[in-house]
Amino acid sequence: MATTAFEDIAETFEFLDDWEERYRHVIELGKAMPPMPEALKVPATKVDGCASQVWLHPAIEGGRFGFQGDSDALIVRGLIAVLHALYSGVPVAEVSRIDAHAELGRLGLHDHLSSQRSNGVRAMVERIRRLAAAA
Repeated sequence: MATTAFEDIAETFEFLDDWEERYRHVIELGKAMPPMPEALKVPATKVDGCASQVWLHPAIEGGRFGFQGDSDALIVRGLIAVLHALYSGVPVAEVSRIDAHAELGRLGLHDHLSSQRSNGVRAMVERIRRLAAAA
């Protein structure tokens, strides 16, 4: 049930030979994201449970989910970009049906992220689900 944008990332991962290249790609995805306005980086948008500073702000239009996100860590900003690709444009009612664990597992992220980063990704996914449920 992944979006086209996420499938593009999964396809790119298949062609990258090693995890160093994949990490670089994730970082590049984060660098390519539009910057989140500083005015949105407030306690209400901060994600608890992340070792780095992470902010997520919902942007729901026409019944479709989206969000802006940012982090003070490059790799985490890249992980936000991956989650953005997974969830953006999905009907709000379907956000909770996406098995983020399985989809991210297709990229092999579970095996290559530190436990702190994995916990942070789980916290971001949970925040995304709560934002969609509240919409």
